[in-house]
Parts: sequence; C-alpha cells; structure tokens
Amino acid sequence: MRVDLFDFELPPERIALRPVRPRDSARMLVVHGEGEFIDRHVRDLPDLLEPGDVLVFNDTRVIPAQLKGRKAGGEAKIGATLHKREDLRRWIAFIRNAKRVKEGDQLVFGGGVTAIAEARHADGSFTLFFEGDEPVEVLLDRAGTMPLPPYIAGKRATDERDREDYQTMFAAKDGAVAAPTAALHFTDRLMRDLADHGILSETLTLHVGAGTFLPVKAEDTEDHQMHAEWGRIEPETAARLNAARAAGGRIIAVGTTSLRLLESAARDDGTIAPFEGDTAIFITPGYRFKAVEGLMTNFHLPKSTLMMLVSALMGRERMMAAYAHAIEAEYRFYSYGDSSLLLP
Repeated sequence: MRVDLFDFELPPERIALRPVRPRDSARMLVVHGEGEFIDRHVRDLPDLLEPGDVLVFNDTRVIPAQLKGRKAGGEAKIGATLHKREDLRRWIAFIRNAKRVKEGDQLVFGGGVTAIAEARHADGSFTLFFEGDEPVEVLLDRAGTMPLPPYIAGKRATDERDREDYQTMFAAKDGAVAAPTAALHFTDRLMRDLADHGILSETLTLHVGAGTFLPVKAEDTEDHQMHAEWGRIEPETAARLNAARAAGGRIIAVGTTSLRLLESAARDDGTIAPFEGDTAIFITPGYRFKAVEGLMTNFHLPKSTLMMLVSALMGRERMMAAYAHAIEAEYRFYSYGDSSLLLP
C-alpha cells in the first residue's frame, strides 16, 4: 500500500510535552468497528470491558539510552541512541553525525564512559562495545538520559521528571529505549478497580528499540524494513491467556508492543505459544489478527508503522475518521498524550 494513505495533518499544539496527572485522568477515545466515537477517560476502562477480559501489558523498563559525546582525540560532537542489545557489553546504536565515525574509533561519553565503534551496519547503525568492568546499565545510569521521542526532545530538554514520567508502573526488565506508552496511563487505583470488575491482567516483555522513532522513508509499505526487537512470553503466561480466551474472555493488548509480540507468538488457530527471541513483524491492512480482540493505544504519528497497524485492526477509513475526531476534540497526541480503545 502507498505510505501516503496513512498521512494526516496534526496541529503542533496537539503534541503533548508532559503527561497529565493523575495518569488515569487522561482522555480516551473509544472506537468500535461501527457506530459513533465515544469520548471517555482512561479511569472509565473498568466500565468499558467485560469480566474475564485480559489486559496484556509490556513489563519492559526504559534505560537511559541517549548518550552525548565525541570521538577520542577530537572535538566533533556525536550522539548515540542505543537500539538493541547484542550481548552483555555490546549494543547496536544509531549515531548522530555518523559520517564522522569510523570502525575502531573510541567514543567518549559523559562520566568517563567510553565505547568502541566496532562495526557499521547497512542501515548506518553501529555496534558499540562498552569498555570497562562495570555493567553497561551502571554506565548508562551515569552517562545517559531518557530517550524521549524527537517530537518532545526537539521542543524541550529532558529532565529528572522524565525518569519517572517516561516509565510505566509495570516496568521491571531493563532493555527498552522507548516506553510502551499506552501503559503510562495506569495507576494502582485503576488496577484495583479493574480487578474488582473481574478484568484480568498479564505481562510479557518486548524491549522496544529506537527503530520505533524512525520515519517510514519508502513510498510503499512493501519496501519498508522493520528493525528486530527482542521479546519473551513465558509458558505460564501463554497458558493463562489461552485459558481465559477459551472461557470467553477477550485478549486486549495494552500498546502496540504487546500486540506485536502476541501476534508474533500466535499459532494459526489463535492460541498463543510461549515465545523467546526477535520479532520484526510488520502489520499492515490485510493482516489477519489471530491473538487479540482489542487494543488500547495512544495516538500515533502520520505515515508511521503504528498508524498502519491500527488501520489494519480497525480499517484505514475508520481510523482516519477517528483521528480527525480526536484532532477536532483537542485530544493530546503521541507518547505523553491521551489514549484510545480500539474494539473491532
């Protein structure tokens, strides 16, 4: 499909630069396969789902994966955004001013953190080997900042508030360089209310990579290459999800990251298998969903792979109309913005 079919105009003032407080007070647009759009709030979620439904959250934790520095022996500034872990000391990273970096160069970041640019890849990224004996996570805590999306970082500086704001309440496993933002809206109070209504919850892990920020440069979806991300669904989690579905409950993914991993693990009969490894699934209109019956997600960028994903779930025309409604109703967009509940 043509990528420009997923384009729309968003007034800049609709981009949220901070989350609302409390988190569950964010607005939520309810979109069914047919009928009117319904304006609600995230805290209304218990009344919008059925007992036995299962919300599936991503428990990845965002690491301070944005680094600023220079080449050793030089003054030219470079930036690095970590994308995907290769082993205990190696990460694939996107480099700003990458033309200044050659294989074998030492890069010097803040706090005495250094890395060797070991290998350049076809997409322009590098494998960085972090020097020293301290765990890379310790080095990043010392030298890195939270990797806010460009549409936020381009308008204000990252600060200490973002270390809490850009982390979900489910964050437990280090490895993401972008937050699974749909889950930013959840609070202890909301989770208690959901449980009281008989709504279940499960977690999986997908370490979101920096590729989620990259624009689709191809003119046709067939020509776009997704970056791989690592994920895991434990056998016990898969078994509980399958049991809940067999009992009549719906699987509702909280965020596109949860949805993509569930669909990567789904068998042809719709059951969910245990999963551990990389996924580069690219969901566009025409895809047959096997694992999920709904999605809670924030509003996405025009011409993005995530706009294509929600269009695959709900229909492109339906989603374009929903986004037009959200813009007119002054919803807040993107990572720190409002939410939507999509029920095909």
